[in-house]
Amino acid sequence: MRTHSTSAVAVKATRALTELLDREHITVDEFERDLEHNAGVLRRSNPSHAALHNAMREVERSIVGQVTSVEDAKQRLEETIDRVVDDIETAKGEAAANAAEHISDGDTLLVHDYSTTVLEAVENAAFDGAHLTVYVTEARPRTLGRKTARALAGMSRVDVRMVVDSAMGYALRIGTFPLVVTARELGVPVTAVGSGAKTIEEFRFENEFRDAVEVMREPVEGVTIENPSYDATPIGMIDTVITDEGVIE
Repeated sequence: MRTHSTSAVAVKATRALTELLDREHITVDEFERDLEHNAGVLRRSNPSHAALHNAMREVERSIVGQVTSVEDAKQRLEETIDRVVDDIETAKGEAAANAAEHISDGDTLLVHDYSTTVLEAVENAAFDGAHLTVYVTEARPRTLGRKTARALAGMSRVDVRMVVDSAMGYALRIGTFPLVVTARELGVPVTAVGSGAKTIEEFRFENEFRDAVEVMREPVEGVTIENPSYDATPIGMIDTVITDEGVIE
């Protein structure tokens, strides 16, 4: 919960597997069981993060059943970790570069929550000379929008305006599920930006629920507080998806 980027979570989880390199394993089977167990634990730590699932699956696919000795397994694990981390970080940069090409001088954008890829895209566009107005929702209850606003405020040629979450419809007259529904009703195009590492097949979305204290510090008798982390947005409501692999309309 201290890492506000799905790509960063995937990178940290992948690097965490380097701990297996220092453990004693007698057989390849023992090493592979240890790897699969830890990769599974890491996947379950963030069940809604596709990038994390893809990273763990890639590490397992590259090693389990592919090695003949513990020494070979550990060498391949080290090489795979470096490759997967590099792929994630490279994809983030390329996705941001592709998104920046679709941002023009004078555009008004609305961003929700916190995304290092989106921030990089805005920064790239501003660096290339675009003057932008960016509305930022507060993203309660953890108010990650404030973190986004602070980052944007440090960029030249970016006019930052923060609105409460309930005012997102107002900002769009001038995205998560309520954003795209409002956008569709108002005829505002919606673009999702992220690395290809976040594209996944055969993935069953499982929401995460955070501590109720983030919403209400003191319990209220007779009131159940639910604090979901994410929601599922129908792909049909997204007009454009931009990744390091290109643009999908």
